[in-house]
Amino acid sequence: METYTIGELNESSLHKALKARYMEPELSAEVLFEGYVVDLLGKEEIIEIQTANFSGLKAKLRKLLDERDVRLVYPLPKDKWIVKLSSEGEVLSRRLSPKHCHFDDAFHELVYIAELLSRPNLKVEILLIQEEEIRVDDGRGSWRRKGVSIRDHRLLDVLSSVTLESPRDYLCFLPDCLGETFTNQNLAEAGRLTVSLARKITYTLRKMGLLEVRKTQDRKHYYAKASGGDELE
Repeated sequence: METYTIGELNESSLHKALKARYMEPELSAEVLFEGYVVDLLGKEEIIEIQTANFSGLKAKLRKLLDERDVRLVYPLPKDKWIVKLSSEGEVLSRRLSPKHCHFDDAFHELVYIAELLSRPNLKVEILLIQEEEIRVDDGRGSWRRKGVSIRDHRLLDVLSSVTLESPRDYLCFLPDCLGETFTNQNLAEAGRLTVSLARKITYTLRKMGLLEVRKTQDRKHYYAKASGGDELE
């Protein structure tokens, strides 16, 4: 019978595996820099791997950007297998989650650092990955999961990535089929997104100076690319 080692982890296996993936001889790991512990520190670049909670990253990121180039790595699970363990580590079940992330889903978190995304020394790298989410039937988890705790995330594979190096790179999230002006509903339909996610995209792009509101009609904003938005570096 297959078993997993269960431990109380401060760092997820996913985070540790990605850190190893980006590690180079000239980089130092888990270093205190300007009052913050950074994942990987080089003479010219800092690499930060963030799996969630971008709202709590803002102050740290702002400080790091004042000192170095920063590459922010954000993994999203394209495929996630949920592995349920007994309290002894025995595998009880393993199933594929019906939720599959796409690059657009990054805006659920990017919206929290929208005002920093135009900084010329910030590079955002979004990864689509396969992972396992390790859950333990220990009675200490959420009532929604009937007491099952989420104990770890483990990287299985990196499937693809997109790197956003300048503000204009973010325009790739606007489908070509959109008209010159468009609403959040139009964006949602064109990109097969929820309206909630479309709102986060337009909010972020407005904060970056890439979109502007051309008119408001029937309580709906009609957006268009900002003048000079394509030339932003």
